[in-house]
Amino acid sequence: MSLLKRITGAVVAAALLSTPALAQNKKVVLSQAFQSMLYLPLYVAINEGFFTQQGIDLAKETAGAPSVALSAVISGSAQFSIHGPEWTAIAASKGAPVNIIANVVNGAAVWIATTPDFKFDSIKDVKGQKVVTGMMPTTSTSLFIKLLKENGMDAKTDVEMIQVQIGTEPGPFLAQQAKIAVMYEPGLDQVVAKGMKVVLGFPKSYGPYAFSAVTARNDIDADTAQRVVNAMEMAMRFMTKNEARTVEIARKEFPTLDPQVVEAAVKRMLGDGVYPSSVDITADALKVSMDTQIALGNLAGQPDYKAFVVKKYIEPALALK
Repeated sequence: MSLLKRITGAVVAAALLSTPALAQNKKVVLSQAFQSMLYLPLYVAINEGFFTQQGIDLAKETAGAPSVALSAVISGSAQFSIHGPEWTAIAASKGAPVNIIANVVNGAAVWIATTPDFKFDSIKDVKGQKVVTGMMPTTSTSLFIKLLKENGMDAKTDVEMIQVQIGTEPGPFLAQQAKIAVMYEPGLDQVVAKGMKVVLGFPKSYGPYAFSAVTARNDIDADTAQRVVNAMEMAMRFMTKNEARTVEIARKEFPTLDPQVVEAAVKRMLGDGVYPSSVDITADALKVSMDTQIALGNLAGQPDYKAFVVKKYIEPALALK
């Protein structure tokens, strides 16, 4: 039997076996840039059945890069993607029919860690030092470069950046190749568990910051989009009230990590306001985020907030009882 016939037969059999209730669920594909602890609201929505409650049969795919996840939406192979909104803004500025429909991460989820013996009173103390950072382009290194510039320093001449693949920062840092590292979670709490200290947190420095969001095409089916945004809203409300269960889900999603590191990372991000309390994206949070990209020359100007952030999905989700 040919592969085509086997696939066709399987599809027919599945259709015959499906119940009316299941048939009502809308099948959608969501492409995430990475399997990331930053995207925990998505995993909570999946594990707690919020998508199912909203009539969504969601297939999660991992693209491996923000640009690839976004391309899946633009091409139509996925209905939604999750990554930094700057990718969507840059694509939209070039004519791509995309915008953002829900918040996922609302804090600048980047921290600076140092060895225990390093004296850090201000960012100016990093001058002349080696610093482990993520490979550009990435928001962690972008924020670090911007912070240096704001304090009269140049990343090319005033520090020596050791750029490594995102997620591998703990290795060279713990190997003492540098006394400073710019990090995401869970890498941050991995090094904290080894005695390193956190000296600066971008979430508290910047406040609300549109760090990651759900992207969709402008012509997305409105009912499907609303259901997805509703499910994300339910997950965010759940996380604010159920810390222990949120940690449990994170441990399930990242089984190879030390459970204590996972717990510490989730609690830090909840405490620092990295995970939003709702799907809303404020104009100020978007502006602060896009300012970073404008300062780095990645974006020519601020996107039109009213056109770029689709409130027609956010507002009904916020009104859910």
